[in-house]
Amino acid sequence: MNENATASISGRLIFAWLFVFSLILIWSAINPHDRFTWFLEVLPALMGLVILAATYKRFTFTKLAYWLILLHAIILMIGGHYTYAEVPLFNWLRDTFNLGRNHYDKVGHFAQGFVPAIITREILIRKSPVKKGKWLSFIVISICLALSASYELFEWWIAEATGTASEAFLGTQGYVWDTQSDMFLALVGATTALVSLKKAHDRELPAHLKVP
Repeated sequence: MNENATASISGRLIFAWLFVFSLILIWSAINPHDRFTWFLEVLPALMGLVILAATYKRFTFTKLAYWLILLHAIILMIGGHYTYAEVPLFNWLRDTFNLGRNHYDKVGHFAQGFVPAIITREILIRKSPVKKGKWLSFIVISICLALSASYELFEWWIAEATGTASEAFLGTQGYVWDTQSDMFLALVGATTALVSLKKAHDRELPAHLKVP
């Protein structure tokens, strides 16, 4: 285990992370708009928590990655509580600016590319022979697009299996190009993360690359 990397993640940070996650999760679970949709939307966040806990001693992420994962979990839990088509702030934006639909789901799909980009970049740099550069960025973006497409397939399977019960989960709101736009926003999110956070991520990585 990399002791330097583990030491860089303080107990105070872990407590703060778990406190915020638990607080939002409890709020999200209280009288959600639709319990089935809540479960489907929050499930990835719960799975992520289990995976992080199970792998913590063997692979401790950078602080940047942990905070991004928490942000993504919060986006999922808010969407689960209201359903993506009924988040109040985005209903207000829709009505105020005549947008025609609630766009909170687009925030979620942007995050679906933005956050996994940093996670994937970190895993590849630390656990694969891929070096920093254009090929690394290309592979990261490709993986993020694959994850986005896989999620769209999951939504399709849920829709086929449950019929109308999955409408709130799909959140298409009558938009015929919803699936394609979701994947495009994941692409934009992944690219934005690499462009905007590359330097900050690189500053945190050295402590996690040292051999104990």
